[in-house]
Amino acid sequence: MSKGKLQKFAEMETFENVYQYPFSVIDGKPFEQKGRWNEECFGNSNPIILELGCGKGEYTVGLAKRYPDTNFIGVDIKGARIYTGAKQALEEKLGNVAFLRTNIEIIDRFFAENEVQEIWLTFSDPQMKNPRKRLSSTYFLKRYKRFLIDRGTIHLKTDSNLLFTYTSALVQQNNLPVLLQTNDLYNRNAELPADKLDLYTREILNIRTYYENQWIERGLNIKYIKFALPHDISLHEPDVEIEIDDYRSFKRPKRSGLSTSK
Repeated sequence: MSKGKLQKFAEMETFENVYQYPFSVIDGKPFEQKGRWNEECFGNSNPIILELGCGKGEYTVGLAKRYPDTNFIGVDIKGARIYTGAKQALEEKLGNVAFLRTNIEIIDRFFAENEVQEIWLTFSDPQMKNPRKRLSSTYFLKRYKRFLIDRGTIHLKTDSNLLFTYTSALVQQNNLPVLLQTNDLYNRNAELPADKLDLYTREILNIRTYYENQWIERGLNIKYIKFALPHDISLHEPDVEIEIDDYRSFKRPKRSGLSTSK
């Protein structure tokens, strides 16, 4: 590990808005704050929204600044990335922001039933070779249902055609209520329902990360789907072949030799 990362990890240990519980730490142990995030972390009863795979926390912090009466928690396993958003939140005295460093595979260990209102998935890894690892897969949706309110909202914002197509197919197959969907978010000529693209939606969708701006400059469409997750629905994976993205992320070629994925 580089000296810079070690310094960030050491400093982050002192951050009051960061909780570090990777699988190696939490395995076999209950998380005592589960069900008490409002009381013990935020000191209020405001709604809680998660950003999973938050990276540097640009969305988490951006949303928190716009909506001070809502609590936001960014989740990622990469501590060096979380450091950026956590430090900014502390410097700007944003009391409605927290970060959780852990493996998203065990996210349901940290939140109690009905404790979370919404989930954001912003530019998640498409996981082209392993559908089960996609953050919108049934593997994860079943975990989200354990702590998300009934018909809680899930937002997916992505540059990946594979991830967007896969998620759209999963939503359709399971008859999940679609609240808004577009494959070209920033195209002014795109047909977006005026009654669903309210001021709140416009504001949150216009928060752009550093890499998102890079992808837009490359001419990549930004895709978005917003859907509800009812508790009483039994989830099934879609049986669909999807063309592999011809890139993986900014300035990095795809690693898979496959041409399609399920």
